[in-house]
Amino acid sequence: MSLNGLLEKSPATLPILQATFGLERESLRIGKDHRIAQTDHPACLGSRSFHPYIQTDYSEAQLELITPIAHSTKEALRFLGALTDVAGRSIDKSEYLWPLSIPPKLCETDIHIAKLEDDYECYYRKHLADVYGKTLQSMSGIHFNMELGKDLVASLFKESGYQSIIDFKNDIHLKLAQNFLRFRWLLTYLYGASPIAEEGFFSKTLAKPVRSIRNSHLGYVNHKDIQVSYESLEKYISDIEAYIASGKLIAEKEFYSAVRLRGSKHVRDYLTNGVTYLELRTFDLNPFDNRGITQETLDTVHLFVLALLWLDSSSAIDQDITEASKLNDKIALSHPLDKLPEDAPIEIILLAMQGIVDYFELSDYYQGLIDAIKNQIEHPEQTIAGRLLEEIDTLSLESFGQKQGQAFHDYAWQAPYALKGYENMELSTQLLMFDAIQKGVHLEVLDENDQFIKLWHGEHVEYVKNANMTGKDSYITPLIMENKVVTKKLLSKAGFPVQKGEEFADKAAALRYFSQIKDKAIVVKPKSTNFGLGISIFKESADLTAYQKALDIAFAEDDTVLIEEFISGTEYRFFVLDGKCEAVLLRVPANVVGDGKHTIAQLVEMKNQDPLRGRDHRSPLEIIDLGDVEKLMLQQQGYTPDDIPADRVRVDLRRNSNISTGGDSIDVTDIMPDDYKTLAAQMARAVGAWVCGVDLIIPDKSLPASKEEPNCACIELNFNPAIYLHTYCHEGPGQALTPKILAKLFPEI
Repeated sequence: MSLNGLLEKSPATLPILQATFGLERESLRIGKDHRIAQTDHPACLGSRSFHPYIQTDYSEAQLELITPIAHSTKEALRFLGALTDVAGRSIDKSEYLWPLSIPPKLCETDIHIAKLEDDYECYYRKHLADVYGKTLQSMSGIHFNMELGKDLVASLFKESGYQSIIDFKNDIHLKLAQNFLRFRWLLTYLYGASPIAEEGFFSKTLAKPVRSIRNSHLGYVNHKDIQVSYESLEKYISDIEAYIASGKLIAEKEFYSAVRLRGSKHVRDYLTNGVTYLELRTFDLNPFDNRGITQETLDTVHLFVLALLWLDSSSAIDQDITEASKLNDKIALSHPLDKLPEDAPIEIILLAMQGIVDYFELSDYYQGLIDAIKNQIEHPEQTIAGRLLEEIDTLSLESFGQKQGQAFHDYAWQAPYALKGYENMELSTQLLMFDAIQKGVHLEVLDENDQFIKLWHGEHVEYVKNANMTGKDSYITPLIMENKVVTKKLLSKAGFPVQKGEEFADKAAALRYFSQIKDKAIVVKPKSTNFGLGISIFKESADLTAYQKALDIAFAEDDTVLIEEFISGTEYRFFVLDGKCEAVLLRVPANVVGDGKHTIAQLVEMKNQDPLRGRDHRSPLEIIDLGDVEKLMLQQQGYTPDDIPADRVRVDLRRNSNISTGGDSIDVTDIMPDDYKTLAAQMARAVGAWVCGVDLIIPDKSLPASKEEPNCACIELNFNPAIYLHTYCHEGPGQALTPKILAKLFPEI
């Protein structure tokens, strides 16, 4: 049964782009002396015995970053970016990841076999050292794993006439592998990025730069006597098994083909279980991208693989593969500015790629990918190897590798509060995701907009929202804390001090209440609120106009408003986790300090330029607005936004000190007396909260605190206390809280 012409016979509505993808990236850790790091695999990366994402490859200094299965190339690359970010910030700060496939200068004594717990894996690596030498093992690259989508395969199976889905999957993957080996030279031309080797890498130095040492016979390949047939799956399996039986290969994974059939632990199982995906192993690290590969490359390769399915099979496949291998070697060892050889059948593969785009009416983006290939064929200087040629200095890439590697390392440390690729998510969630990846806890983003993630280790599964809402809290607990009236009642009955006040569901009734509080300091706030929204504070008595405006602001957030007494003192946020106060924060209300030159509006704009400030909790500090609340506050101090305050005069823009409304954060965990921490933890327990932000007003923290004589009052309890504001502070050391949450959720790791 033939698969030739199957795509052309299928409907154009076929989900042709449906597939899943996985990426594996190897990179060497480089020390401060710009040589291979002699340090052990970073301890902060958890255990290599189970880590799903960050492993060691051949040597102790060679990291392997492994993405989970993704349903798009975009998501696969996004996760690889996150892994690269975590790895870059987990290695010693004096180290960096080498951005090139060929290592810097080294000798075999610099290379230490990975110190793994599995005895066989150590034995396997020692065997490789004996057979191939350690030096070749130090080359790095990227493996591209691809599985055709289930709906796509099912549709093609229906069109094929096959009776067995296993046989169909085996044949279709075998055809893809065959054609990949026939045309992989195009990928070598486009993406080859190992033009030279440093002095001592080979016994004889290359006389000139080439395209890709790694993809040539000089790369990490099996010895010439290993020749596995791709004529049929049975022949592929029997050849591999025969080499193992003879001792020429120690294991199936020692077969280093440019493409491998994957899906089962042993190749023999493919006959009964079926091949499920392909592992494409030809990609050099792209040193112009911090992730080692670009989005355009991934999508071009995806289109390339589909074109391999569009093409007819060969009737003399082993012979064709042999000839194609010679062509690939010729291209790999050609000068980076050489065009493709005349005998390279480029039109065949380009027509197949064009056939996919035209028949299935793919977007202009895919047509652009083909046009880019054609352009690089005409202009070899635009290929990666061609671009690298400009960076070669006296047959060395060391200076470029050092510069680029350090630049990528510096990029990883830019905005260290964020997880690269996931910056649009809430910051506390990003921090927890970083820690999960670092420690080797499996991670899946369930709803990006709702900050909902799944974490698991083995059979243990936890669902987390906003980094702190977990199964450790009962359903009712956040509802209690969301309702300020219920919170006050429970705390008061438990004997804890709370603000006195009244609630109003009617604005007219709230206005009539003014006669009772017109001479008092008050707080006007929505009954149910978070992040300090809708709150107005009057440290001195408010006039009726200001009071009415405050009611309007509060009623805009909720249909019930609280009018509470204002308690003089300093407001602190206590973060309580599982019955213990882990952090204390002093929050200073949004403010600017005059310089005698700029208006308040200008000073706000200048302060907002701080890189720590952003929107929607994606940065440690929030942008300061000049809205109704801020203008009301200015009015009370006798200012307008256009006034110029005197030098060093502080102008408050808010009474409430929430970071979410532009306040400054100061970590005071180490200087806050323990009795206040204990009291805050007791308040959290009173409402059954596992995670809780406790806001206390403390007139004088030098006075002792107890339940009987608290010397403080609780403003509110917060069910979503924005963990990040304790970690990256305006002042103070900051407290890393997400690792503690993760440790509580997964004590077994």
